[in-house]
Amino acid sequence: MHREIEPDGIAPPAANYAHAVLSEAVTRWLHTSGVVPVSPDGTTPGDVGAQAELVWQNIAALLDGAAMAPTDIVSVTTYVVAGEPLGAVMAARDRFLGAHRAASTLVTVPALAQAAWRVEVAIVAGR
Repeated sequence: MHREIEPDGIAPPAANYAHAVLSEAVTRWLHTSGVVPVSPDGTTPGDVGAQAELVWQNIAALLDGAAMAPTDIVSVTTYVVAGEPLGAVMAARDRFLGAHRAASTLVTVPALAQAAWRVEVAIVAGR
């Protein structure tokens, strides 16, 4: 259903992601808003790594609600407040996706909608 496109003549990805993912015979799509680091009790951890882990837990809940799995994710867009360590954010993504690779973009921004938020992630999944 989904396969990476790795053409000759283009450098390999800079991290653990795919340059492009081709989806064929997909009948259902899930598009999320930016998923933020807010736990069910309304709290937000202070550390960006803990926030990234919580964001992926929230994405897991959304995927489960749509009867989808991490392997259905075809695109990830991550927003991180400038100055935060990107390695912790990328590591959380990699732990969640495991061996699965999706198209992925990471953007640093001056701020997010709430001052406590240091990371936000939007995904597209198809099945």
